[in-house]
Amino acid sequence: MRKLVFVLICFCLIPFQSCDDGDIITIELDFGDTFESCGDKNLVLFKTKDDPSESLSLKLTKVTLDDLLQVDENGIFEMTYSVNTTNPFNYRTYSNTNLPSDLFCSDIPNSEVIITQDLQSLGGSADVKTVLTEDDNDGIPAILEDINNNGDLEDDDTDGDTIPNYIDADDDGDNILTKDEHPDINGDGDISDAQDTDGDGTPDYLDTDDDGDGTLTRDEEKEPQDENPANDITNSEIGPDYLNPEVKDVLPATAYRSHIILKTYVVSLILRDIDIQILAADVYDFGTLELSSEREGNPVFN
Repeated sequence: MRKLVFVLICFCLIPFQSCDDGDIITIELDFGDTFESCGDKNLVLFKTKDDPSESLSLKLTKVTLDDLLQVDENGIFEMTYSVNTTNPFNYRTYSNTNLPSDLFCSDIPNSEVIITQDLQSLGGSADVKTVLTEDDNDGIPAILEDINNNGDLEDDDTDGDTIPNYIDADDDGDNILTKDEHPDINGDGDISDAQDTDGDGTPDYLDTDDDGDGTLTRDEEKEPQDENPANDITNSEIGPDYLNPEVKDVLPATAYRSHIILKTYVVSLILRDIDIQILAADVYDFGTLELSSEREGNPVFN
């Protein structure tokens, strides 16, 4: 859990707290490590909690979530926004026992929400950083797909289809997905014992001829051709022809299977020099927002 400690300097004129001048009260706001977002034209980054019901929110005017996802060639976006009247930061408390899901960004405010305290900072800054990570979800951690062992994942392309192995769902271009060639056969994170059907020292997920019969795996299909040798079976007791060295039927492949690349964005927010009347924090790690999507890879057949 992410904790924020605010120091309250209490004055006797404050109606909700009776104390002597100069008393200092420390309030601990215990929010989670993640935040949410909403807003089509004006982005609100917020986090809420119940018991007691509280919220922290930052409004970024004329900023959208898509703006924060415009990463550079290195998969990074960084921007510092000023906290001001246009981009206010708020701490609110509520009389509601539980807060509704439409607390922010609704065209019509929820009439059941009762705000008991609304403190706003009109100064400070907000550092936003987004990091994009792409993966092929093939069962092999990206770091283990550095075949050249040079720390550069971009130059590891076993099948030469222009898609690096770490985001290539079919590393060897045999039209059998890497995850289906059992690279981590016992799920222990060690790929040194990956499946090697023909025992030639090259694991199936990097072997273009899995059964060692001289016919490329991708060419061991029957009509109708569908770029999937796994469903072409002559002897059901042995399995697909591409794993049966006794079957060498050839139907030359003409294309690679399409590749799905998973995209994960992690947006982090750091607030600095926030000043909310009687609440103050020099630096506050607001947490992270994780978003996922996917794109289609376009392998070049060769």
